[in-house]
Amino acid sequence: MDFNVTDFNVRLRTIKLRELLVGIVIAFILSIALLIIFPVMDSYDDLALMVFVFFLFIFFLYALKGTSGLKQDFNKLFERDNSREILYVLIINMLFAFLVLAIFSTFDAYLTLADSEWVSILDFTPTAIDPAVFLFESFTSIIIAPILEELVFRGVLFNRLKIRTGILPAMLISSFLFAIGHEFGGMTSAFVFGMCMCVLYLKTDNILMGMSVHFLNNLIFTVWDLFALDAIVFQMPVLPLTLLISIISGLLIILYLYKEIGKLLAE
Repeated sequence: MDFNVTDFNVRLRTIKLRELLVGIVIAFILSIALLIIFPVMDSYDDLALMVFVFFLFIFFLYALKGTSGLKQDFNKLFERDNSREILYVLIINMLFAFLVLAIFSTFDAYLTLADSEWVSILDFTPTAIDPAVFLFESFTSIIIAPILEELVFRGVLFNRLKIRTGILPAMLISSFLFAIGHEFGGMTSAFVFGMCMCVLYLKTDNILMGMSVHFLNNLIFTVWDLFALDAIVFQMPVLPLTLLISIISGLLIILYLYKEIGKLLAE
């Protein structure tokens, strides 16, 4: 990282992969040390993870200290073109995320009708929610994940890879690494989401663009889980409409990525 650079986004691009790796290792060591000192923390996996995340945040605060320009980047989010693109990318990614589950749901519904002995592989039964756990997980998903994941995967990993491999390979690699940190069923949608975040970041040189989409996406899906809306949209008679919309959104994402990546590579 180059502390002579005072612009926020330019400083972010100077953070090297080895520096990020050192930050991750130190955060991990400090987390383990606290677990040894306070063994009670080991009983709460989420709490242990939050300690690690806290130390990783400290790394980014240190790496980006003394920079300016974040306020201007925030104001740009509300410019008409940027706001429209944030909403468009959000909507098509959310609908595309339904695709895998919609396909499984369609397959499951067909087998249920065709074979009376078929045991459903999907369970949409609402489960009891512990308020404390829900608030903790919501805070992690809605606030922590968008900030930290965009800084790590787009701000550092994508930026450094595109120097060595070029734009397209950097998008593919960083999005793949981003995706494998998600649940198996959501890896495909997470990969596509990562590609779209790379496009937004590269187009605007504004990491807050991706954070905004990420924040809204996680907020909506948290509310979605709270009200167990899967039980409505992934079951008959709504399921065919869900599948159709998901397919259309998939085509729109392919078109968006093809068009925008083509422009970026042509520059």
